[in-house]
Amino acid sequence: MRERTDTSRAALAAWLLAIALLLAPAISTAQEHDSAEGEEHREEYGEEHSEKHSNEHASRLSDEVIPLQLEGFPQRPKPIVELGEPFLGTGTLRPGFELPTGAIWQPSLLVFGSLRTAVQSAEVDGARRSEWANRLDLFVNLQLSGSERLVIGLRPLDRDGRFTSYTFDSNIAGIDEEFNSELNGQITSLFFEGDFGEIFPNLSRDDFRATDIGFTVGRQPMLFQEGILIDDAIDGMGFTRNTLQPKNTSNFRTTFFWGWNEVGRGSGGDNREDDSAQLFALLTSTDLRTSTIDADLVYVSSDDPQRGDLITAGVSAIQRIGKANTSLRLLASSAVDEETAFATDGVLLFTEASWTPASSLNFFYFNTFWAVDEFSSAARGPASGGPLGRAGINFAAVGLGSFGAPLSSRAKDVAGGAVGYQWFFHNTRRQLIVELGGRVGTEDDVANAVAATARYQAAFGRRFVLVIDAIAGRRESLRAGAGDQDFFGGRLELVLKF
Repeated sequence: MRERTDTSRAALAAWLLAIALLLAPAISTAQEHDSAEGEEHREEYGEEHSEKHSNEHASRLSDEVIPLQLEGFPQRPKPIVELGEPFLGTGTLRPGFELPTGAIWQPSLLVFGSLRTAVQSAEVDGARRSEWANRLDLFVNLQLSGSERLVIGLRPLDRDGRFTSYTFDSNIAGIDEEFNSELNGQITSLFFEGDFGEIFPNLSRDDFRATDIGFTVGRQPMLFQEGILIDDAIDGMGFTRNTLQPKNTSNFRTTFFWGWNEVGRGSGGDNREDDSAQLFALLTSTDLRTSTIDADLVYVSSDDPQRGDLITAGVSAIQRIGKANTSLRLLASSAVDEETAFATDGVLLFTEASWTPASSLNFFYFNTFWAVDEFSSAARGPASGGPLGRAGINFAAVGLGSFGAPLSSRAKDVAGGAVGYQWFFHNTRRQLIVELGGRVGTEDDVANAVAATARYQAAFGRRFVLVIDAIAGRRESLRAGAGDQDFFGGRLELVLKF
């Protein structure tokens, strides 16, 4: 089996090399075009003429200092810790200091985050569980310049999908009324990101060389194809070349990422870390005149034969059609060797359409999906749910406690979707979402289900958000002679942002 795996890895490496070679002419052409334009401008006009022209042109910006117009705006909420330049503040910037490379750094330190606490209850055919659950997301952001920063993230109240909570009402066997503590000091994010061209500006004083290569290294959140392909925090490093302009495009971005640790694998909606997994990804985005095209290819390698190796790919197009915002996504996964619970063969077609009705600030959306066999994401975190979470609030994981999504987000032999409407109450900070979602199994071993969810959100003060969910639905039972299962539930959540 390992010989076959080695052959597959060699084939994948050849595939990535072929794609790179295909992209190379376009990248080279864009770089030569930018360089030629710069040289032509200097030869034709000269530096002195350019300076004089900028000083005398009628459209030149005035030297008059006009204060920021803040009348009628609320004061800026301060983070709990703020050292150095104030975040989104006003006034004269400090001079900072110059590195030996020529870069100017102006360090500032921010500590911010959110605390979520919720009382939630769900009942399925008389089986009931009620709990109080908590989650704290804490971030330390050391901003060094406009492009360089170090980020540290902690989630001290949850770990591996388990949350600090208290179950106060349960009639389910094996689930007692008790307090569950998940206090920990595990670091969930720790990464540095920057740009070579900004750190070493002396390498291209005129900024015409291809030195603007972004990079990142460390444990970092990854979200691609809107979380359908990748939704996880992974230890790895990535390199990005942006602002390229192949013919008939306005921008082209390509990223190569290697993840060597903390790769989560999904199995039937249960996501678990694969200690031996590595992830290799080629991620691209192209802006056309009427659409944005994302094309991504990911290979996941594992030494655990129970997990298996996996190749996944996704292509999406995002655009406006008339007054509607639309997106079309086609994703596929293929087990390199035999299929396992974590590496499956499947195809997923996903569509989204939304628009704002005339003379209104409200929002209407309609999303659909169709999964043939079972599509496996390349990587999913323990609280991320399944690939279909993007379909709507009936499918999305709450990410807090044991309260699951009303409808399964597993992409296995199923078709369905969600239709919803979001009201923004005029001149208030309140909104209401009402959504109807459904799943129809295309094979006998996949149950049909339907659910309706209403979510009310209201902001008050400068840092608090109240969220109220009400859920009801019905799920088909696959057991012989058993009737359909009714389920309902509710949540009351308070979010503190600081």
